[in-house]
Amino acid sequence: MQINLSGHHVDITESLREYVVSKMERIERHFDNVSNVHVVLSVEKQRQKAEATLNLTGTQVHAESVDENMYPAIDSLIDKLDRQVKKHKEKKSDHHQSEGGIKNQAY
Repeated sequence: MQINLSGHHVDITESLREYVVSKMERIERHFDNVSNVHVVLSVEKQRQKAEATLNLTGTQVHAESVDENMYPAIDSLIDKLDRQVKKHKEKKSDHHQSEGGIKNQAY
């Protein structure tokens, strides 16, 4: 997974970069088909904003989070992305496999 991290009105420190990378590993554990992630961290007055776009096989997932501090904003962002990735993974898998066996049985 390739992570592109950029900042808007904020300097991306090494600790911020390491924090984002360590949190993204959680998403990669749930779904391996994440090819590219673009994360933008920005500051607008007293609001710290984190947003990310994940390129999955066949689709894109986008989420954003705003908080007074950057680290909780990143945590909230990762939670949102994780929920969306799990939902995409469930949609992608076929849930009707067990029903096929019942329909084909003779009574």
